[in-house]
Amino acid sequence: MIEIEVEADDWSAALPEVEAVVRRAATAALGTVRGDVVVLLTDNEAVRDLNARFRHKDRPTNVLSFPAPESAAPHLGDIVLAYGVCAEEAVAQKKTLSDHLSHLVVHGVLHLLGRDHEEDAEAEEMETEEREILAGIGVADPYAAEQD
Repeated sequence: MIEIEVEADDWSAALPEVEAVVRRAATAALGTVRGDVVVLLTDNEAVRDLNARFRHKDRPTNVLSFPAPESAAPHLGDIVLAYGVCAEEAVAQKKTLSDHLSHLVVHGVLHLLGRDHEEDAEAEEMETEEREILAGIGVADPYAAEQD
C-alpha cells in the first residue's frame, strides 16, 4: 500500500494530479516488492526541521527517506518531499514538476529498499536503476542534462 499525505497546498495547486504521479512512481520503484510506503508532500520548513533533527543539516532538501526497521514489516518506510526545493530544482533543471517528482519518489523508494549512492559504483548502479524505472513510466532520463 502506498499512502500519500499532502500537507502543503502548493503541491496540489502546482500539480493537481500529484497523488497519481506519486503513486505511479512509487509503484514502479517497488516493482515486485510487497510493502507499505508513506509519502509526505510538505513544505521546505517541515523538511528543514526533519533534516536538522535526523541528519544534522539545518537546511531543506528535496527528498528524505526514512527506512523502517525490519520489525515494522510490511512497512518499508517513509519518504518526505519539500515543495519549494523540488519546484525550484525542476525549473533550474528545465524539467516538469511531474517528472522531477517522479524521479525523487523513485529515488526515495530505492533508498527504502536498501539502495545507496555513497560510493561511485553504488551511485552508478542506483542511477541506472532509476533510469530504467523512470523509462518504464515514460519519464526521461533525469541525468541526461548532467552528461552534456
